[in-house]
Amino acid sequence: MTAKILLIEASDDLRENTAAILELANYKVHTAKNGREGIEIALNIKPDLVISDIPMTEIDGYGVLQIFRKNEELQMTPFIFMSAKTKHSDVRKGMDLGASDYITIPFYNSELLSAVESRLNIAKSYKENKNTQGKFNEKIELENLDMFFKNKEKFNYKNGASIYCEGNNSNYVYYLIKGKVKTFRNNEYGKEFITSIFKNKSLFGFTSLLENMPYIENAVTLENSILLKITKSEFLNAIIKNDYLAVRIVDLLVKKLDYLKSQLIHLAYDSVRKKTAETLYELYLDGGSDIIEISRSNLASLVGIAKETLIRTLTELKEENIIKTNRKAVKIINHKKLKNIK
Repeated sequence: MTAKILLIEASDDLRENTAAILELANYKVHTAKNGREGIEIALNIKPDLVISDIPMTEIDGYGVLQIFRKNEELQMTPFIFMSAKTKHSDVRKGMDLGASDYITIPFYNSELLSAVESRLNIAKSYKENKNTQGKFNEKIELENLDMFFKNKEKFNYKNGASIYCEGNNSNYVYYLIKGKVKTFRNNEYGKEFITSIFKNKSLFGFTSLLENMPYIENAVTLENSILLKITKSEFLNAIIKNDYLAVRIVDLLVKKLDYLKSQLIHLAYDSVRKKTAETLYELYLDGGSDIIEISRSNLASLVGIAKETLIRTLTELKEENIIKTNRKAVKIINHKKLKNIK
């Protein structure tokens, strides 16, 4: 069945052009030039999705959304704001009122269609899940997520390949089947700071699953890797259909947040020696091996210190028989001493 979209837009030109784009994508489009007219049409046709301007006569976009969310027949309708108002406070207000997405003008046609398709798919999955509540819900482990998406194409990345860059559209969540990936940011002077290192069976690439936010960091492979590219709508569908997976994702994000808070404290207050020891010990726990394969540059970036400073610190730890080193790896030989370094 063709999805019905209600487009509420004050500008005649923008309303006509946007409607034409949506109709070319085989959607049934109903248009309104102000909020009051839009509400009247919505009550009559029960749209599958609404796209609305914000500044309008009689009732503005915020008012339309509030009326939708209080109406039993319309409250679950996906609602996308489309506006030239680009301040963070405007976007935040729309999302706080219950908007599904926010598209800023001007926009690319692909951006509009992607947002519409994503919201319609999520709404469809929600309805299907609601209709099948109480039925058997297979437990999906993060470690087996590639089996859940077994029919999706697997992508091979060579060592040093870029997966995404800061500022790119965040269309995918990535699942690392095999290999190693680092995420990092660069400061204003071009200095790299590694935010995470991911190994087999890891999820990364999270921004917001509900908003069109760009990636806030870069991702590059550290060795030949195999990845799944899971669209946001596919990932949300999996979460909606599987409560256990949703809980695991929340747990993963909470642990990530705790780790980042801990890193901030270490960067602010710990000595170089302690920061280095803490990072090595975390890598040991994460990898489950005494041998940590990582370059000096990447380790320095992960600790947040200069490479020369790292080399001096590693030399001290080596002289104290806490670690052994070679060009590409660090071997921990005294875990207790490493953990208790002050």
